[in-house]
Formats: sequence, C-alpha cells, structure tokens
Amino acid sequence: MNWLRKIYDWVLHWSGTPYAVPALFILSFTESSFFPIPPDVLLIAMVIAVPKKAFYLAAICSVASVLGGVFGYYLGFEFMDIIGNKIVGFYGLEHKFEKIAQLYNENGGWAVAAAGFTPLPYKVFTLAAGAFKIDIWTFIISSAISRSARFFLVAGLIWKFGPPIKTFIEKYFNILSIVFFVLLFLGFLLIKFIM
Repeated sequence: MNWLRKIYDWVLHWSGTPYAVPALFILSFTESSFFPIPPDVLLIAMVIAVPKKAFYLAAICSVASVLGGVFGYYLGFEFMDIIGNKIVGFYGLEHKFEKIAQLYNENGGWAVAAAGFTPLPYKVFTLAAGAFKIDIWTFIISSAISRSARFFLVAGLIWKFGPPIKTFIEKYFNILSIVFFVLLFLGFLLIKFIM
C-alpha cells in the first residue's frame, strides 16, 4: 500500500500549485473511470486554502466527475472486454461484477446514486453501467445528483467548520456517506408511500 500513499501525497501537493484547479478537474474526471484516489482529498485541501471558493471548487469537481463517469460508461459500453475488465481486475472486483449487474437490474439509477455518493467504487459502477447498457440519461442524472451532493457536502463542511472538520471527515467519511444515502433513500420511500 506504499504506492497508494505516494499517489495520495502526490495528489495533495497539487493544492499548493497554480495548477490546482485543472488538477482538481483532471483528478475528478479520471477517478470516475480508473484512478484510485478520490478527488475529495484535493478538494478538502483547496477549500481549506481558499474557503471563499468552496462551492466553485465543488462545482468543478461535480462536473468533471460526471463527465468522467460518462467516459467510464463509454469504456464499459464499447470496450469492456479490452479495457474495462482490466480496470475491474486492477481493483480486484471481478467477483463483484455480477452483483453490480444484479443491482442495476433491480435498482437502476439507485445503484448509480449509491456508488456516486458513498465509498462504493464509482469507477466500477460507471464501467458496469455501460457494459450492462443501462439508460444513459438515468446514469447521467443519478451521477449528477449523487456526485454533486457528495462534493458540495464536503466543500460546505470545510467552508463552515474549517480545518478541524478535515480530520473528522477523513476519519468518518465512509460512515457519514452511508448514513446520508440511507436517509435519502428513506426520504424517497416516505414520499412514495405518501403519494
């Protein structure tokens, strides 16, 4: 895992350069289809450095991530055998791929939304969405909502609470994101039953 730490440190170093915004865009784009480090790392560092740009940076992260997701969808749709399976294999998730297919068949956009917001491997879900040919607009809308919710939440917390929240988010991000998604899902269920 030493190589992963080196990549993490390399990503963080971009926050102190004039190329921070393009780096955030590229990182957000690539993480949605193959890169292992989530853009939250760079987003947090940049918002701490320039709090007044928090929501601008979250918007960049969101747009780039959705575009990267569409790229991942395209890779899965056209090149799953050639490229997609190698990416899935790199993350050791071959045995989970059929489960993802089942999630898409049963839940459609909810599966994309879960992967887009929670720590689930979004890149694998983008490839799978293309491979299993789910509706592209369902994919894009679910991705846009979930990725925006994630990045605006992170940027908003850092903007509001400053550097101390960084430690809290890094420690409890997985739990916080799952709790938020469960609450969101329960909210939709409640609306469904009321209507």
